[in-house]
Amino acid sequence: MDRRKFIRVAGGGVIVAASLTSAGCTQLMPEAAVAPWNGPGHETDVRRWLLGYAILAPHSHNLQSWLVDLHTPGEILLRCDLTRLLSETDPYSRQIMMSHGTFLELLDLAARERGLRADMELFPEGPFSPSTIDQRPVARIRLVADSSVTRDPLFTEILKRRTNRSAYEPAHRVPSEAWRAMSDSVKPHALRFGFVGLDQPNVLQRHRAIAAEAWRIELSTPRVVMETYKVLRVGSAEIAQHRDGLFVLDRFPLLMSQLGLFDRSKPPAPDDYATTSQIKDFNARLESTPGFLWMVSNGNDRLTQVNAGRAYARVQLAATAAGIALQPLSQALQEYPEQARPYAAIRNLLNVPQPDSTVQMWARVGFAPPVGPAPRRGVDAQLAGV
Repeated sequence: MDRRKFIRVAGGGVIVAASLTSAGCTQLMPEAAVAPWNGPGHETDVRRWLLGYAILAPHSHNLQSWLVDLHTPGEILLRCDLTRLLSETDPYSRQIMMSHGTFLELLDLAARERGLRADMELFPEGPFSPSTIDQRPVARIRLVADSSVTRDPLFTEILKRRTNRSAYEPAHRVPSEAWRAMSDSVKPHALRFGFVGLDQPNVLQRHRAIAAEAWRIELSTPRVVMETYKVLRVGSAEIAQHRDGLFVLDRFPLLMSQLGLFDRSKPPAPDDYATTSQIKDFNARLESTPGFLWMVSNGNDRLTQVNAGRAYARVQLAATAAGIALQPLSQALQEYPEQARPYAAIRNLLNVPQPDSTVQMWARVGFAPPVGPAPRRGVDAQLAGV
């Protein structure tokens, strides 16, 4: 069709977008939005140096809900920014707590690099209830110079870490030594680590099927879609403005947005292109996936959730060191009613029948072309009272 592109819109209509200009082409990630991935550089306050690495931690929906207080010398107080929650997809804030765990793990690795012991007191004013969180601190971290502290080789992977949502190489087997490295990385925490690869094709396909069903449900549940739309940044200008959330730089969503055809004020219908194209694309990525990993905890209190996040941060860094790509699959682990069937299915598949055990993480694993980093708001944006 030469350079003419057809876009199908809701209601079955078709429009022609002829002779695409640069405004309709794939845009570049704004440099300022990913500048924190260059590292913190020189900081007179070592705490800011540590935070320069901690803010690169993975976070659900890339919300970066960490709120840090540095008013007490030698201490870091971590709270949750209650304006950055996912009330629909994460109604009990389990994933938010895990995301605070990933932050704490990267902070600890950075402290070790500077010969500091990060003494972490979780929930110093008491843990949150199982269903809500509040403004009480998640952690108080006191930094102590300690010559016995040893560096952790995972620190060197922090600036390289990415969440890779691309199609993977379907026939590229994850080597046993990579699985072992990821499993070993979890050992500081009381979690059961498991995985499946190409040697179990039937089990692998069951993982794919559950993930596909959970994704379809998420995309066809209106209030859930709207929660995602609120943190979706389309194009470089929106990314530069917010430097958080989910982002789109591909040319067709950009063009649709520029033409007024991507309306984020209301959810798309189940048969709209915005829904069906995402389902088709994600299913293709699942079919390309040669492995899955999971982590299961005994119990699901707030301390367990934070430590599960710390463990996942270590797993992803170990994967990065081995050249392995990871993408968390959160949908089937989410506790909103529409996901009840996939939620039960993944627990059954992973042999987690007990109500007091929880699948804290489930992720696709494989090899993929490298991707760029996600936007980050920077240290100053995470500081309370700044």
